[in-house]
Amino acid sequence: MAAITIRNLSDETHRALRVRAARHGRSTEAEVRAILDDAARPDGRVKIGSALVKAFQSAGGADLKITRDRSPAEPPHFE
Repeated sequence: MAAITIRNLSDETHRALRVRAARHGRSTEAEVRAILDDAARPDGRVKIGSALVKAFQSAGGADLKITRDRSPAEPPHFE
């Protein structure tokens, strides 16, 4: 998992984050993660799979008959 460092955070902002975290019953670090998750990945974002389903629903959808090839794969030859 990635880690970041935030430099030059004002005392007022740090204090506000600690208060907000306490209100939500979590650590300051967990609160900052939650804030960043909400900002970077909002609930209303367009998801490609959902967008494709919505686009094809108006066209009647698509029924694909896909069968998996269950035959064993040949190993590669390095000669």
